[in-house]
Amino acid sequence: MILDEIINSQKNGVAQGIVSICSANPWVLKAAMQRAAKNKTPLLIEATCNQVNQFGGYTGMTPADFAMYVGNLARENGLRKELLLLGGDHLGPNVWQNEGSGNAMKKSMDLVAAYVRAGFTKIHLDASMKLGGDIPGILSTEVIARRTAEMAKTAEEAALDREQLRYVIGSEVPVPGGSVFGNEEGDLHITQPASVQETILVTSEAFRQSGLKKAWERVRAVVVQPGVEFGDDFIQDYVPEKTRELIHFIETEANLVYEAHSSDYQERTALRNLVCDHFSILKVGPALTYALREAFFALSFMENELYPKESRSGLVAVLDDVMLRDPIHWQKYYPGSLKEQAFKRKFSLSDRIRYYWPDGKVQA
Repeated sequence: MILDEIINSQKNGVAQGIVSICSANPWVLKAAMQRAAKNKTPLLIEATCNQVNQFGGYTGMTPADFAMYVGNLARENGLRKELLLLGGDHLGPNVWQNEGSGNAMKKSMDLVAAYVRAGFTKIHLDASMKLGGDIPGILSTEVIARRTAEMAKTAEEAALDREQLRYVIGSEVPVPGGSVFGNEEGDLHITQPASVQETILVTSEAFRQSGLKKAWERVRAVVVQPGVEFGDDFIQDYVPEKTRELIHFIETEANLVYEAHSSDYQERTALRNLVCDHFSILKVGPALTYALREAFFALSFMENELYPKESRSGLVAVLDDVMLRDPIHWQKYYPGSLKEQAFKRKFSLSDRIRYYWPDGKVQA
């Protein structure tokens, strides 16, 4: 297993990691697949619970649809099957957190089962959000762990070969897609070792009580906040000195490394330092579609210089018109004046424009 090899290397003093590409954009996936095929390196592609689920998610794809879609792209772009790893991100009740806990968890377990049956083998279980009917106050680690174990049991029962499953636990992550507002240097919360230790101890006990001792042996990573973040117009760089205690703690755990979310826009040195510090799984998404947007906009600007107006695609204007007509994916993320919002729709690091590429007018 790819993840096992990475963990073994880390525990033997060899810094090794993998990028987790969280995108359904065909151009992003093709580029990643062509690079992986050329270099003969493994490729991890993940889907989130709101992006892909048993009801279609915002992509309109079920887990089986997404697996087929990615598999077909991989074949078309020369990527061998054994180099492709599919992951499910934040699998749990996030999509249904406004519903009662019983109904939300039933849907969550159906979600996990659908991912596993579709061939996803890297499973991030996230039950950290409060649900309808939960008591007031912060959700306890014990409740989160119990719900996580319930979903793990569902995954084990749904798997054709449960020995292929690898789990990720924990949920202390940046806001999906980047922060809405800027963070001043030093304001960002970094996960404390005591919090990681509690998560591991309580979750392992919940697994044990659920008869999942063997499944716990296949937990490979804990999601933490290492102090990396990006937002509308800022990037919070990784500072190794601030995570020393976190680094030392995971070195005492035989089969575990860290998973870091929102590692978009980090410089090469920072990415290398993250991997050296046992943040072996680095999730990225908006930075990739941001680069795609830059490429398309550059072509559009070239088009403006080379062709008469009546022959141009008008891509930039078409995109903005579509976004204005359907602001649900960007409006609450882009504060400011109308002029500031107009700029952000095109150039924000949060790249909310990524939700509009599938639109029929944009595609045309």
